[in-house]
Amino acid sequence: MSWLLMMSQPQGAEQSPFAMVVPIALIIVVFYFFLIRPQQRRVKDHRTMLDALKAGDSVVTIGGLRGRVAAIDDDKIVLRVADNVKLTFNRNAVAGILQE
Repeated sequence: MSWLLMMSQPQGAEQSPFAMVVPIALIIVVFYFFLIRPQQRRVKDHRTMLDALKAGDSVVTIGGLRGRVAAIDDDKIVLRVADNVKLTFNRNAVAGILQE
């Protein structure tokens, strides 16, 4: 029974507050470099791609619809998906430009 009492009592000195903050800071740094920073880069690349769109580009939307850009407005885009078929989307709905 005496060994049980010895195990429940704290031994040694207390940890410094600095030693408790370091692991939390490391976790924040890891989250920044592996999650936040790459996401910011993808958003920036997508915004650059949307700014470079022009009439005649073949694009795919976030829903998977493929078409050719017929007209572009500030926040709208008109896609020609077939003969005499034009669809209007928000500009942000474009997922990427297709290579021909």
